[in-house]
Amino acid sequence: MYLSLYNGLLKLVSPAIHRHLKKRVAEGKEDETRLDERLGEPSRNRPAGELIWMHAASVGESLSVLPLINVLLSRNPERTVLITTGSVTSARLMEERLPTGAIHQFVPIDTKVAVQGFLDHWQPQLAIWVESEIWPNLISETSRRGIPMMLINARITSNSFSMWRKTGGLIKRILRKFDYIHAQSQLAADRLEYLGAKDVEVLGNLKFSSPPLPFHTERFREMTRQTERRKIWLAASTHKGEEAIAAATHLALSPKIKGLLTIIVPRHPDRADEIMDKLQEAGFKVAQRSRRQNIEPDTDIYLADTMGEMGLFYRLADVVFVGGSLVDKGGQNPLEPARLNSAIMFGPYMSNFNEIATDLLQNRAALQVKDGTELVQAAYSLISEVKVRGALAERADEVVKSGEAVLSKLVVEIEKTLSGKE
Repeated sequence: MYLSLYNGLLKLVSPAIHRHLKKRVAEGKEDETRLDERLGEPSRNRPAGELIWMHAASVGESLSVLPLINVLLSRNPERTVLITTGSVTSARLMEERLPTGAIHQFVPIDTKVAVQGFLDHWQPQLAIWVESEIWPNLISETSRRGIPMMLINARITSNSFSMWRKTGGLIKRILRKFDYIHAQSQLAADRLEYLGAKDVEVLGNLKFSSPPLPFHTERFREMTRQTERRKIWLAASTHKGEEAIAAATHLALSPKIKGLLTIIVPRHPDRADEIMDKLQEAGFKVAQRSRRQNIEPDTDIYLADTMGEMGLFYRLADVVFVGGSLVDKGGQNPLEPARLNSAIMFGPYMSNFNEIATDLLQNRAALQVKDGTELVQAAYSLISEVKVRGALAERADEVVKSGEAVLSKLVVEIEKTLSGKE
C-alpha cells in the first residue's frame, strides 16, 4: 500500500521532477550531456559477463568503496563493477579514479519507468547499496527480479531515523529485502534493527580502509619550497561563516607564532572570489591558488580554491581544522587528514560523520572545539607544541588502522552472496 501511494505521488509530480532536473542542469548540479542516465537510459553498453552494481550517493561514499572495487576486480578480471552516484562532482572523481573494469553511471531517478529501464539494461548479478541511500523503487524492483542485495557501511542519522519511524511498515519491508546488512556502528545497527532489519553485522567503518588522498608530487615540492620555515595550519572544506572564523584565528595567533600561514580550502570553490574580497577588505595579505599567485614571505592567508588537491594540502599542514562543523552543516570527513599524519580539530556539528568523530574523540585522536575562541586555543596548542600535535596525529593513525579488517571481511561476504552460499 505504501509503495503504491509513493508511486502514485511520483506520477502526480512527474512534470515537477522533470522541471527540477532542468533547473539542476542550469545550476550545474546535473550533467546535461548525461541527463538521460537519470531517466533510466544508460549511455554505455553492458559488458558481457558478471556485473556487480554499487550505488554510492556522493563523493565520500564513492571514494570509500574504491578499495573494495579494486579488490573485487583483482579477484576476477572478467567481472565488471558498475558504480552509480547522484552528484556531478562524484561523477568527475569516479571518471578519474576508477580502475579498468569499472564504469560509472548516474543513478536513475526513483520512478518505476526509470528504474526498470536501468535494470533492464544492466542486469546486475549483485546490487550493493553504500551507507544510507534508501530508494523504494530501486530496492523493490531489484528485489523483484531476484537480484541479491547488500547494504554495506550502513549509517542512519537521527533525522533519518525519526523520518523512517513514521512510515509504518514501509521501511521494514524495504530493509527485509536485503540479503546482508553491515553497519558502521552499534548505534546504526540498533536503529536499523528497530526499523525492521534482521541480523545486522557491526564491522566498523569501510571509510577506514580508503587509501590516502592522492597528490601531485611536483606541485607539492613547489608548495613546500614556497612555505619553507612557515608554521602552517589548514582550515579544510570550510562553509560560509567559517572563513571569517579562520581569519580571526590567524589574527589572534600571528603575534604569538612567527611566520604563521593559514590555508583556507573552501568546500565550494565558486565562493572563492567573495571570500577573497572579504579577506582583503579586512586587511589580510591573501594569495589565491586559482589565480596562480605564489605564497610570499608576507602572505597571511592562502586561498586554495581548486578541486582535487586536498591531498596536497593535508600533507603540507600538520594541523587541520575540519570545516562544516562550526556552522551547522554536519561536518566533513575527518578520516582524510587522519590518514595523513594530521592533528585534527573540528566543531560541534559533526552529524554527517558522527560515528567517526565519536571514535576519534573516544581515542583522544582529535580535539572538538565549540566556537572560534576555543579554536584559537586549540590551534595555538597544536601549532606551538610538537609533542602535543604528534601524539594526537599518532592516535588518529591508530584509529584508522583499526578499521582496515573491514575490507577483507566485506569481500568474503560479497563473494559468498554472489555464489549463493549461506
